[in-house]
Amino acid sequence: MKQRTRDAVAGYLFLAPSLIGFLVFLVFPILFSLVISFTDWDMVSGFGQMNFIGVQNYVDMMQDASVKKALENNVIFAVSTVPTTVILAMFLAILLNDKVYFKGFYRMACFVPYITSITAVSVVWLAMFNPSSGPINEILRSIGIANPPRWISSPQTALLSIIIVSVWMGLGYCMVLYLAALQNIPASYYEAAQIDGAEGFQRFRYITLPLLSPTTFMLLITRLITSFEVFGLISVMTGGGPVKSTTVLVYEIYTQSFQYYRFGYASAIAWLLFAIIFAVTAVQWIAQKKWVFQ
Repeated sequence: MKQRTRDAVAGYLFLAPSLIGFLVFLVFPILFSLVISFTDWDMVSGFGQMNFIGVQNYVDMMQDASVKKALENNVIFAVSTVPTTVILAMFLAILLNDKVYFKGFYRMACFVPYITSITAVSVVWLAMFNPSSGPINEILRSIGIANPPRWISSPQTALLSIIIVSVWMGLGYCMVLYLAALQNIPASYYEAAQIDGAEGFQRFRYITLPLLSPTTFMLLITRLITSFEVFGLISVMTGGGPVKSTTVLVYEIYTQSFQYYRFGYASAIAWLLFAIIFAVTAVQWIAQKKWVFQ
């Protein structure tokens, strides 16, 4: 056996564990979920009771009020959290990139929520959103608001509560990426603009914003995908309630599969979620040529 062949065999042997894990734990479940989305499989009855029903799950899904409500909540959640997180993170990054006292501490304080356990964050915010004794409502009462919001206890404000926590958690991650991008912008650009008489906003509009656009594009895609995959906060804080006001597609998938054991139907919803994320990402990818600085 030639040395080149031996090296190739050795390389494939080193890759084999990761490749097997990739096939078994990622590729196979994806393909299996696609197959069972065309069946009425409930897992409890076993594979022997799996019946092929064609696209019936997809037809039922389009007529299901619970799925429609979950999709509506998902869209509201994504439209609210993604731009808010990105804009606030950019503002904080520009602020902390300047000469600010204790900026190292502020950077760490903003980033800590991102690396904190979702369960721990949820428990803390549950206490803060407590309508009767939570510190948020206590502050609101102290400034004269007699009937403050009931937050997670009310269908009108429960989703807003989840949005606030999600923005708070994701802010630090986006801010750190923006800080890294800002520090890569040559100072000579700003010096030249200042010599030409450009004011602060003009320097931001024509230098900072275009040079941050690749980072903004990446964050928009990743945060959008994350917003459609939100589950932990909702599971711990609201359980999809009250009255399904915080149910999203991932939580609906969980409910249909692990509470009602409708794994075929849940898989159909999962593929709907995949199609939405793929379509929105594709649109963003095509549109980047018009606004992302190359």
